[in-house]
Amino acid sequence: MRNNKVRGAGMSGSITAADANMCGSRSFEVQQLAWRVANFAHSLDTSMLRFRHVQLAEWQSPAGQAYRTAISLQAAALDRARERLMAAYEAVLRHSQQVPVSSQRTPGGGY
Repeated sequence: MRNNKVRGAGMSGSITAADANMCGSRSFEVQQLAWRVANFAHSLDTSMLRFRHVQLAEWQSPAGQAYRTAISLQAAALDRARERLMAAYEAVLRHSQQVPVSSQRTPGGGY
C-alpha cells in the first residue's frame, strides 16, 4: 500500500525525499547517500592534485626533499581513501536498487 500523504508541500528546487515518498520509492534516499559519498570521493581529487603539484616542484634542500616524501605518503593515503569511498559509493548504489519500491519506514526511521 502506498503512502499518499504529501509532506514538504511548498518546497521548491530539485526533487526531495518527500517527492520520492509520494512516488512510493525509498531507493531515492539511498541514492542520495550514494551521491554524497561519490561527491566526497571526488573532492579528494582536488586535494590529490594539489599534493601532486607540490611533488613536482624542485626541492633542493634535504628538508624540502623530506617534505616532498611526506606529501607523497599523504597523497598515497588519500588515493587509497578515495578508492574505498568509490567502492562504498558503488555498494550503496547497488543497495538502492535492492530497496523495495513499496518499503515503509519503521517507527525508528529505518527501513
